[in-house]
Amino acid sequence: MNLIYAALAFLMALVLALVGVTRVGSWLIEHRSPPAGEFADIDGALIHYVHIPAPADADLPPIVFIHGASANLRDQMLPLRPLIEGRAEMLFFDRPGFGWSGRGPGNNEDPSEQAATIAALMDRLGIRKAIIVGHSFGGVVTAAFGREHADKTLGLVFLAPATHPWPGGATSWYYDLTIIPVIGRLFSETLSYPAGTLRMADATTCVFSPNKVPDDYLASAAIPLVLRPSAFRANATDVAGLYRYALGAAPRYKEITAPTVVISGDRDKVVYAHIHSIGLVRDISGAELVWVHNLGHKPDWIAPDLVVGAIEKVAGRDIDLEAIARKVEARIAGDAYGVGECADIKEPEAELAPT
Repeated sequence: MNLIYAALAFLMALVLALVGVTRVGSWLIEHRSPPAGEFADIDGALIHYVHIPAPADADLPPIVFIHGASANLRDQMLPLRPLIEGRAEMLFFDRPGFGWSGRGPGNNEDPSEQAATIAALMDRLGIRKAIIVGHSFGGVVTAAFGREHADKTLGLVFLAPATHPWPGGATSWYYDLTIIPVIGRLFSETLSYPAGTLRMADATTCVFSPNKVPDDYLASAAIPLVLRPSAFRANATDVAGLYRYALGAAPRYKEITAPTVVISGDRDKVVYAHIHSIGLVRDISGAELVWVHNLGHKPDWIAPDLVVGAIEKVAGRDIDLEAIARKVEARIAGDAYGVGECADIKEPEAELAPT
């Protein structure tokens, strides 16, 4: 009996120690990555955003950027803002529950609800219509926005999107664990920070692979913000719920009428590019697909010039995106970072992709 009590006492001490490590680690993360913008209360969710007003001589319409899983507004703002500032009004924001944004009282639990929050934020800032640019999980939110808020949509640009059901619908075990009541909360409050800290560099290598992770990427883009318990749970809820949401949403993408460009790399190790990207072009009338050889999951950082070209294209400019893509390919032709360490996704045949 004494041994049982001793074991329980040790277990409780370990849990408390891990909670303490997570709290201190979360404080350090927030101290190193303070808010970059302003806040707005949108239906009970405190949304953090950076709004760059339009210059007097703007030659592009307003642009709204939607980041992917595990990220925050800096992930797109750092590579793309310098190329567009002075040409357009821009809105970068932390999706609900990410970065410095709150999740809200029960809302923002699926991409459609997040799209509605974005539309309300645009209204608050006086942005009537915009080009929407979404990366990865931000792609499914972009699709929801284009379908459900067509009156506010001038064009859509998808970057390595995740939008359609994929074989089996599996996600990483730690996402599935985190959404389990009680157990998931305990996991996020004790192990997500220390385990995530140990794994983050290797995971980031595989997100960019075969391309090089930019110097100081994790710190400058404030990626560790996702390791805080509340953000980790929001991220898990989004990713674990994507397959179920996509089953119902994907058949309705044909309702989207906005000009659309999809950019994907043929070495993406995060999403099934042949399912999501080809699926979007199949489902959205007139959509243009730009494949980039030897590009991984991060067109926003590795091919920002191509992203800007896509924005110009959906804005009505006569842009040869294939020519820009060939220039990107020439830059990254020799990239082989993470090869042998990061597993390639085995793509199914495009015609077999579920809808």
